[in-house]
Amino acid sequence: MRLSRAFLPTLKETPAEAQIASHRLMLRAGLVRQTSAGIYAWLPAGLRVLRRVEQIVREEQDRAGAQEILMPTIQPADLWRESGRYDDYGKEMLRIRDRHERDMLFGPTNEEMVTDIFKSYAKSYRDLPRNLYHIQWKFRDEVRPRFGVMRGREFLMKDAYSFDTTPEGAQHSYRQMFLAYLRTFQRMGLTAVPMRADTGPIGGNLSHEFIILAETGESAVFYDAAYETTDWAGSNVAFDDVDGLKAFFDRITSTYAATDEMHDAGAWAQVPEDRRREGRGIEVGHIFYFGTKYSAAMGLSVAGQDGVPVVPEMGSYGIGVSRLVGALIEANHDQAGIRWPDAVAPWPAAILNLRPGDAATDAMCEDLYARLGGDAVYDDRAARAGEKFADADLMGLPWQAIIGPRGAAAGRVELKRRMTGERAEVSLEDAIAKIRGG
Repeated sequence: MRLSRAFLPTLKETPAEAQIASHRLMLRAGLVRQTSAGIYAWLPAGLRVLRRVEQIVREEQDRAGAQEILMPTIQPADLWRESGRYDDYGKEMLRIRDRHERDMLFGPTNEEMVTDIFKSYAKSYRDLPRNLYHIQWKFRDEVRPRFGVMRGREFLMKDAYSFDTTPEGAQHSYRQMFLAYLRTFQRMGLTAVPMRADTGPIGGNLSHEFIILAETGESAVFYDAAYETTDWAGSNVAFDDVDGLKAFFDRITSTYAATDEMHDAGAWAQVPEDRRREGRGIEVGHIFYFGTKYSAAMGLSVAGQDGVPVVPEMGSYGIGVSRLVGALIEANHDQAGIRWPDAVAPWPAAILNLRPGDAATDAMCEDLYARLGGDAVYDDRAARAGEKFADADLMGLPWQAIIGPRGAAAGRVELKRRMTGERAEVSLEDAIAKIRGG
């Protein structure tokens, strides 16, 4: 993408309403634009990040055996009356009446709808277990939306729902999602710590929230440093290995981790002092096992092996996809701007032409841009070098390929790694190899 033609409206000044780093930087870097309180339009660069985050989430859900569907944003109120939640949910639910005077709502979550869909087709124990997920926009009418996409009213969410014939099977499904979540966040360059959590309005008796460290986090967190060194993505635990996955889950959940609400000073004292980590955290995912709370209320049952009806055990599993974009910035920024991890960056590199109009510089920049297949931001603007450096740091792409007359004459590129600030002069071939290799 040539910056001279791009719709990438960066801002030099910080908008007054932006209180935290991710909100400031998303507005300044031209990732989003606020259209109403807590509601944002996603601009080209922001949408690319959102789609990359979404794809990682999708791939790990598929890897765990979940199957993707797509449910509508508008739901009949009768489904929620059937579960008993319609009047309990509160003013966060946006209630709508259509032209036929039917009560509808903009879905804040999908337990009721997915249960209704599943019960239309599942008749026998042979139809279970199943795990269905979708990635869809949600709406919760927060009384005070703030912090940009971190606490907006409209947000993109991955929510999955498991159905099993036994509590043991449901707990296995829960553990599958537990592992999938650890792998998902690690692929994005995040250290996410699973912490036992309250189930809240969704209900149930087993729940974990996944929290990443950030100074602006909502909760104080305490955890064992072992969480920082484990390779979840490379672990050889198989999703279908019931005993192995249980052993993995038991080992991980026995390692200390707690928010301030559930912090146990006595247990914390048992953690070796050099392994104690404290900070503030942002919730990026939440999983629940709630048994037959919804299946029983909504009349979902299947024929068991002996012909006796069985009410399926259920769980639900959420990841805030749009919230993750803000959380990634909270965990990866400095005074100059964003520092995107390779896996989620909108483009891998920015090419900075320090002397547009110089034949050798233009030729080398064009060659690099073409050989990267256009998968870079080429700053070909007639702007000062300082402005280009500032905008490149603000956008936060993993690599900056800086080319001026002196380097072009020598066939060299100054390559800057945004995450670390390291710089090196390399050949064009080496620059391409590094950018493509991440």
